[in-house]
Formats: sequence, structure tokens, C-alpha cells
Amino acid sequence: MFWIRLRSSVILMLITITTIVLGGNVLFGTVLAISLIGMMELYRTIKINKSLLGIIGYLACIALDFLILYQYEQYNMVLFIAFLLILLLIYVFTFPKYSSEQVSIVFLGLFYVGVMLSYLYKVRVIEDGAYLVWLIFIGAWGSDTSAYCTGMLIGKHKILPKLSPKKSLEGCIGGVIGAALLGILYGTIIKNQITGITNPQFAFAIICGASSIISQIGDLAASAIKRNHDIKDYGKLIPGHGGILDRFDSIIFVAPIVYSLAKIL
Repeated sequence: MFWIRLRSSVILMLITITTIVLGGNVLFGTVLAISLIGMMELYRTIKINKSLLGIIGYLACIALDFLILYQYEQYNMVLFIAFLLILLLIYVFTFPKYSSEQVSIVFLGLFYVGVMLSYLYKVRVIEDGAYLVWLIFIGAWGSDTSAYCTGMLIGKHKILPKLSPKKSLEGCIGGVIGAALLGILYGTIIKNQITGITNPQFAFAIICGASSIISQIGDLAASAIKRNHDIKDYGKLIPGHGGILDRFDSIIFVAPIVYSLAKIL
């Protein structure tokens, strides 16, 4: 299992680096594909991934991403309202085929996966985006690694034993500190390439520290959904890791935070 996970991690990292570096339509297409797969995995937990409701969810995600690509985001709210109305029409005119929970999850899926992941592309295309986009992975995966190592070394106080038995308070704090330190290190290395932020070390420490907190909440939220539906993983697409949502659960939450804080700082 270790070697399977390692091989998958290496391949995933190579794909991530390639698409982020290339940016543009390559990154856009990758984010859209990941979003659709992630939504399918979420919808599959309540068995609507192949239903009419699920298809409407996928189409809404595609529409959203193309609004972002062509800079028509002022119409996002129109899309959201239309999406909700269509879901309600299907719910009413096919009653009792679908439950209110299924309709709610389809609507949630567009935001939880589609909207949140779109910020990965949005960070890449802003000023200094080629450098800022890596803060998403530092704040998510760097935090996970720091939290894991700290928890293994000194973790004693469990915070949510029923939801995540292995997570400790010490590990959570270590994740935040580790991500902030990695942000400072990254800011020190690339400070001469950054033009839109006056103090990259300080800004990156804040961004990565805050991202770590949000990342850990996102990870716990994904775990809660899985436990509610009694599943171990969302899918089997990535050998040794599970599905897209299993590997990108923290990225989903971190990307909007990095975008927002980068704009503020």
C-alpha cells in the first residue's frame, strides 16, 4: 500500500506542477475536469450521480467555469438562481422520485466543489498568480504534513475522537505553525519576483496560517460527510488515496481563502 500511495502521489504531483506552470486553458480544463469528477463523487454518496438532478449539476458547473473564463462573473447570481429554480421544478414535477435531501446536495455540490475549486484557476490568473497559486498547496498539503508529523511526535489531546480519532490539538496547532513557517520560507525565496505585495514573508505567513485552519476544517467536513453515509473513500480514481474529494478536500477550502487574502494583502 505504501508504494501504491507513493507512486500515486508522485504522478499527482507531476500533473499538478505541469498544469499550474502551464496555466491558461490547460489549468482551466484540468480544474473543470476535477470539479466535475468531484461533484460526481459527492452525488454518488446519495445515488444521484447518473440522475437528471446530477446532470443538471454538472451542466451548472460547466456554465459557471465558462462564465469565469470569459469574465462574465457578474452573471453568476443569475446562474445560481436559475440552477435552484430548475432543481425545484424537477423536484416538483417528478415527485416523489427525488427527496429534498437529494435536491439540497445537488445544489450544495455546485458551491462545495465547483465554486470553491474555481478559485484555483482564479488565483493563477491574478497579478503574481504564477507564484501565489503555490500558497494553496502550501496551506493545504504543507499543513497536512506538518499536522501529521506534530501529531505523531507529541499529539496527546484528541479534539474530535468520534469524527477523526487520530487528530490531536497539538497536531492542529503544529499544522498552522508549520504552514506559516513554510509561507515565510517561500516568501523569502521568491520575494524579488513578487510585485503586488510589499512584504511577501509576512503576507505569506498570514495566508498560509489562515489556510491551514480552513484546510483542517475542510478535511473534517469531508470526513463528516463520509461518516454520515458510511463510506471510507469518495472513490477509487487515485490508487491508495481514494477519489478526487479525498485528495482535494483541503484544496477546496483553501483556494478561496488564498484568493481573498492575496487581494486584501
